[in-house]
Amino acid sequence: MSVQTTDYAASEIRSPASFFANRVFIYGALVFWAFICLFPIYWTITTSFKTAVDVTQGHLIPFVDFRPDWKGWRSLGLSPDSIFRTSTVRDEFIKRFMNSVITSVGASSLAIVIGSLAAYGLTRYRYHFAWFKNEDISFFFLSQLILPPVVLALPFLVLYREVGMLDTRIGLILLYTLMVLPIVIWIMRDQFNSIPVELEEAALVDGLSIWGAFFRIVMPIALPGMVAAFILAMVLCWNEYFFAALLTSTDAKTIPVMVASQTGSQGINWWSMAALATAAITPLAVIGIALERYLIMGMTAGAVK
Repeated sequence: MSVQTTDYAASEIRSPASFFANRVFIYGALVFWAFICLFPIYWTITTSFKTAVDVTQGHLIPFVDFRPDWKGWRSLGLSPDSIFRTSTVRDEFIKRFMNSVITSVGASSLAIVIGSLAAYGLTRYRYHFAWFKNEDISFFFLSQLILPPVVLALPFLVLYREVGMLDTRIGLILLYTLMVLPIVIWIMRDQFNSIPVELEEAALVDGLSIWGAFFRIVMPIALPGMVAAFILAMVLCWNEYFFAALLTSTDAKTIPVMVASQTGSQGINWWSMAALATAAITPLAVIGIALERYLIMGMTAGAVK
């Protein structure tokens, strides 16, 4: 008994040093991982202020390795000396930017409405279609993410051509809704599972209908999860390139397609592409920072009961 006590006391003496070493290792790993994740964003932003020589020579630090220049932003008509001048490139950028906003927000909103209702049904009611039960239906939705997009390319191309939805915003909105719907259903299913059923039962006893209990009791509690699912769906829709390049040509072309088109016979215009990419990620960064509290609450909901 005395030996065990001595060993325990020795471990207590060594614990501050081991605790400090563990903290140093953990924070060092986090800083290293943050550097890996943030460096591409830093490289993109700084490249938008480089000239061709600075890009080819790999200069990284502004005012140290190179002198910042507005060449990339000037090519888009977004530099301080060209923002008030007429620019066809800027008009095209604004059009593509609005296409991305409309399709991303529209598809994400539609996915939230449909996905929330589907997830609520899967958590509050029991279904049995042949051998499919609630768990099988949920997994079926999630399994749609495994399907490669290229498999759907030809069917959607033929379908959209027949119904006259090629190069239209509504066509992209419907397709993007189908693309992000499984993720929304899965997130909202966990969100609704974390809400006690007794709250709705008490609301029904007090005279509310099923829809009344859903809108007045469940939705306010599930709002953080809805916001998190909306942000995730919007990011996926905003960054989608394959179907946007396949199904659009002029009117409904989005920002990712415009970014990829910054190539020519002389090579890639890295400064213009970097400026476009910076302008494209800025709205998502602002939304993510503004709604960070809801995002964290939504993604961690249901983890602890």
